[in-house]
Amino acid sequence: MTDDEDYVRLAIEVARQARAAGNHPFGAILVGPDGAVLMQAGNAHGEAGDRTGHAERLLMTRASLAYSAEFMAGCTMYVSAEPCAMCAGAAYWAGVGSLVYGLSERDLGALIGPHPDNLTMDLPCRTVLGAGQRIVAVRGPMLEQEAQAVHEGFWQQPK
Repeated sequence: MTDDEDYVRLAIEVARQARAAGNHPFGAILVGPDGAVLMQAGNAHGEAGDRTGHAERLLMTRASLAYSAEFMAGCTMYVSAEPCAMCAGAAYWAGVGSLVYGLSERDLGALIGPHPDNLTMDLPCRTVLGAGQRIVAVRGPMLEQEAQAVHEGFWQQPK
């Protein structure tokens, strides 16, 4: 794989797998400087009951333990939906150099509404990352219809 859309599609597939496992439908992958997929994570809310078990935060915790900040600066995190403030912060602190996302946080919020399991914030990741002392390149939204499809019917299910 060589382009952003391919990697975002892979993150969307990880989100599908998370949903099939009973979790919220979010996925994230970490791609190294050479284009190799290094690791992936789906949301873990359902399996662990961890409200902070977002795919991006889980991935960045694992990555920060496995790789140096210098290495992470050359890596890109691809995600099925725009990271929330917590996950954008995790990406910043883990040292990732760039971030690419599918569905925007604003469109995700409109899709989900005031669902108690995912009270989205209208706080773009660019705002969070732009407040830091180092640059994290952000690209997205992209493939929004594909990224939205994994959520169809999920948030309307009785919990």
